[in-house]
Amino acid sequence: MIRSAEGVVVVGAGWAGIAACFAASNAGIPAILLERTDRCLGTGLVGGIMRNNGRFTATEEAVAMGAGRLFAVADSSARHVGVDFPGHKHASLYDTTKVEALARRLLEEVGVKVMYETRVVNVLTEHRPTHAQRIVRSVVTERGEEIAGAAFVDATGSAGPQRNCQKYGRGCAMCVLRCASFGPRIGIVGKAGGLEVVATNSLGTKGSMSGSCKLLKGSLDPWVRQALDETGVVLVPIPSRFKLREEKLIKACQQYDLPEYYDNMVLLDTGEAKLMMSYFPLPKLRQIPGFENATYADPYAGGRGNSVRHMSIAFRDHAMRVDGFENLFCCGEKSGPLVGHTEGIVTGLLAGYNAASYILGRKPLVLPTSIAIGDFVRVTGDASRSEEGLRQRFTFSGSIYFERMKTLGLYTVDIKAIRRRVEEAGLMGVFTGGEDVEGKSGYYGENKVNRIGVPRRGSKIIG
Repeated sequence: MIRSAEGVVVVGAGWAGIAACFAASNAGIPAILLERTDRCLGTGLVGGIMRNNGRFTATEEAVAMGAGRLFAVADSSARHVGVDFPGHKHASLYDTTKVEALARRLLEEVGVKVMYETRVVNVLTEHRPTHAQRIVRSVVTERGEEIAGAAFVDATGSAGPQRNCQKYGRGCAMCVLRCASFGPRIGIVGKAGGLEVVATNSLGTKGSMSGSCKLLKGSLDPWVRQALDETGVVLVPIPSRFKLREEKLIKACQQYDLPEYYDNMVLLDTGEAKLMMSYFPLPKLRQIPGFENATYADPYAGGRGNSVRHMSIAFRDHAMRVDGFENLFCCGEKSGPLVGHTEGIVTGLLAGYNAASYILGRKPLVLPTSIAIGDFVRVTGDASRSEEGLRQRFTFSGSIYFERMKTLGLYTVDIKAIRRRVEEAGLMGVFTGGEDVEGKSGYYGENKVNRIGVPRRGSKIIG
């Protein structure tokens, strides 16, 4: 059976894939979203950190460009805003137990058709005499259904499948990706015949380990839970005999490569307690006061390891178009050695917009380096093409890219200055067909919460 989408077909319903559909739909092109599991948001279901450090700048740039409704999904479900924790300022922590329903609602509102439990296993391409590059004609699902489209976006991410976690990690950690139940991730670029590369880590091995776990908040002592509810952040000193050092070399989130994260249990309140470590042995964890009954919520084997990521990165240009293809685009971790929800969203917006532009016969949009998002897209795309770049991890929130933002003067929390920067680039409302977004900056949905001006709540240190 062949189903014709006629518009943009996006594979992978994480933050990046949702953003791609949002941009394509706003451009007037029908979008269909294929997700192999039964929920959207992917690793965003266990993430939750937004607007910290340079992510605030990137978020407000995207809002000015018309993506306010998309970021409102996270903002309106925030449990804490204006939070500071080691190495990070003015963070917003969304509730991972509520955000997915809001994301589904947004997809419905913008007219995106979502097909859950639909795993793509093959890609059909063709060469046309009038085209210099390959054309993706359709994707084939596990059930044998062929879904045709005019343009395609690979938002399948870079984590899994189980064999990678077994070979390069500590076995399947039973994470939110749920490969055993819904089938392993399959990269669309690779199946189409495109080149995918693997990033390395500081140990020189392949991939990198996800940088955080989640503990069931109810399994922690009442005084830990109370501190999390009140401040959003708790630091609990780790006895020196229990400190882990190896994971620092293999974790994806290099922005947390700070002494505070190896000397303390750093917990963030995202509905459950987000533990900012790749893993921590359960017998040792339960010897720390307040954690005597601690239980992992994600991954279930968080006492041993975590999921392995950055195993599947595509080569693409600065318009997010995959090398060698005319109508195939990519975003999120598929598009470079990057980490984070905001990073996935902004690359997804550009990929979806340019997929729609291809269908409409318009010139692809390449964002200027005068805005942080444009610079980030270029830096991460170029990094994929060098061994040194593939050893790095890029994020607006810390490490080498945040330092670059500050050096170039791209980092600011002045919303008026951010809007002026976007306006000078001629990009106001570009992701909503040029709609004037004045007054919509920082929209948080029906439940309004304060932004940067709220009294800062610092980390509470216990012990």
